[in-house]
Amino acid sequence: MARTCSGSFCIISEVPQEGRLTEHDFTTNVDVRNLKQINWGLLVPGIIGGTLVAVYAVATPFLTPALRKICLPFVPATSHQIENVLKMLRCRSGTLVDIGSGDGRIVIAAAKEGFRAVGYELNPWLVWYSRYCAWREGVHDAAKFYVSDLWKVSFSQYTNVVIFGVPQMMPQLEKKLQLELEDDARVIACRFPFPHWIPDHITGEGIDTVWAYDCRGRKKSCLKPLSNMHL
Repeated sequence: MARTCSGSFCIISEVPQEGRLTEHDFTTNVDVRNLKQINWGLLVPGIIGGTLVAVYAVATPFLTPALRKICLPFVPATSHQIENVLKMLRCRSGTLVDIGSGDGRIVIAAAKEGFRAVGYELNPWLVWYSRYCAWREGVHDAAKFYVSDLWKVSFSQYTNVVIFGVPQMMPQLEKKLQLELEDDARVIACRFPFPHWIPDHITGEGIDTVWAYDCRGRKKSCLKPLSNMHL
């Protein structure tokens, strides 16, 4: 308490003691705590919502192929598979396409060997990553990647075709390639062979097995049985 006197009048005022909160201080502290709680109440749902959106955006391109009639999942090529593919490309040149190029390993490896290589992939995240890897490896001029459905692309311009397929798609792809490729083309199948074509060369074992098919004369020899296939 403090007393201030002037003449016959005295004014008594309360002086807060050090370390003692006044009613105003208490109200201010409560407001600050409430404000912090409100901020956290808005921030936490925002973080959770943003995280879910990001996860959805990244995961959807990887999960969508599973909903398609023919699922071509992303399974990275092993080092042995890449080596076996390159063996099948020895003494060859020209253009190369990897159907379902994934993270771009085959295309980049082929570009390093002097091919003008292209990869078609349905997953945009993998395409962007492949482009980055090609730039990092210094072959971005020779290795190109595009987001596209393999069934909507014509492969007639390519002399070397690589496919890491699944059994369900091989009959349809066999017919498509037979109709589109020129006689000097070579098709290299990894993991699974084509059902009707007889391979000209085979290398590797197990999951690393690679089958090479030369298209010269194949259209005439295979056209009849393939004409009865239904897409």
